[in-house]
Amino acid sequence: MSNLRTSRTRLVAAAAGTVLAALALTACGDGTGTQDEGAATKSPSASASTDAGASTPEGAPRTDSTATAPTAAQQAASKTSSASRTPSTGSSTGKSTGSSAATTPVTCEGSNTKTVAAPLTRPVNHLLLTVTNTGSRTCFLYGYPAVRFGEAQSVPPVIEDSQPQAVVTLEPGQSGYASVNLSATDGSAAHGHTVKSLTVWFQGRSLSGSVGRSATPALPVKGVYVDDSLKVTYWQQDMDDAVSW
Repeated sequence: MSNLRTSRTRLVAAAAGTVLAALALTACGDGTGTQDEGAATKSPSASASTDAGASTPEGAPRTDSTATAPTAAQQAASKTSSASRTPSTGSSTGKSTGSSAATTPVTCEGSNTKTVAAPLTRPVNHLLLTVTNTGSRTCFLYGYPAVRFGEAQSVPPVIEDSQPQAVVTLEPGQSGYASVNLSATDGSAAHGHTVKSLTVWFQGRSLSGSVGRSATPALPVKGVYVDDSLKVTYWQQDMDDAVSW
């Protein structure tokens, strides 16, 4: 009986030793006493995903979560750079230049005005010249009218005291005026005669000669009487100033 108990005790001890040995063999070296087989083997799917991300072609848009939005400063710099590369069409400059040329004043002369000659009853022996701007630009009516009645070889003198303080300026549609003293009221002047044609020349800024086209306003059918007292006024802005001489 005693021998039987001894044998059982030895078998139990041997079995316990076998279990301890098995536990020792299965223990891992990471200090935890257990082995994580899942962590020890790299996942094929995870590896394939990582490699694919690393081989993204250069210049392709980024779609991963590590991409960051540009800052406000970067956006402003990008807009400034793009604006500096935009070519200028120059259309506004062309329009400004064209507009300036179209509004530059010109000299009044026969091609951009209409001249009318009308005898006056008061003062007597006077003729009123009316020049109207028929053009699209403002024009300057310089000096005085250089008139020739009939076949005269010279133009009559100007009344110096009639010179205005400023050059007569005519907007499109506006008129300027000058009067012509045709003859002496008392008949004291010589070489009086009747003429039936009139030519009017216009002066330029230098007042040294005529410019542009002349005008040939019609006279009354019976003509007008002139003598050696013939003279003209400077161009005037107002009709009343023209007929006061």
